[in-house]
Amino acid sequence: MNDLKHAIARRLVYVHNDWQPVLIDALSELEDTYLHFLETADNYIPDKHGFLNAFQRLPMSKTRYILFGQDPYPRRESAIGEAFIDGSAHSLWAPTGLSKEVNRATSLRNIMKMLLLAHELVNPDKISQATIARIDKSGLIQTIFDLRDNFVANGVLLLNTALVYSGKKDTAYHTSQWKPFVRSILRVLSPQTELILLGNFAVRYVGSLPEARYFEKAIFEHPFNISFVYSSKVQNFFKPMNLIYKR
Repeated sequence: MNDLKHAIARRLVYVHNDWQPVLIDALSELEDTYLHFLETADNYIPDKHGFLNAFQRLPMSKTRYILFGQDPYPRRESAIGEAFIDGSAHSLWAPTGLSKEVNRATSLRNIMKMLLLAHELVNPDKISQATIARIDKSGLIQTIFDLRDNFVANGVLLLNTALVYSGKKDTAYHTSQWKPFVRSILRVLSPQTELILLGNFAVRYVGSLPEARYFEKAIFEHPFNISFVYSSKVQNFFKPMNLIYKR
């Protein structure tokens, strides 16, 4: 199995240098049979060249938060290895309001609506597509990758608890297999890092990690729920990050 570990470790060329020694140790925590699956199977997304993408741009030394997602989007074009970032949503906007791709991804749609409300770009009782269409977007982010880059600029690591997806029936299995990997990462992060937990699954998952007890936790409802959009607690937390604005 050493050959498999070396093969997977070679892919660390795609991640930030700051993470490479940490991820070598974290990958070594995975079971050999699971490493074999990651190296040889072709039925999961993102593929073996992309499941570590969350570690590509943000140095470990500048990681201030971990925002936990559950697992990748169940569509190949959408699953790019970063939690809540839908790779198919190249444009966030359309002449009619939010783009079709954003509207299809419920959690992403609600994150965008929450940010518009947080920055008072729409009124709480007027958040329709028509209202969004009338916003002056010249100073706003334009693509999903702009949103991703703003998270990175704020030190937010967008980490799914399962780094790959091969069907809803396999989610619990993948999550359990990646848990030693996540625990290994938490062991080396500064305790000043804050864990952003969206929804009951994230709360239960992080609560099962002994290493997580040392970290501050920001706990909110999952963005799949419409209450996430209107929560002042959520808005007040994310507003200072200025995620909606161009940098």
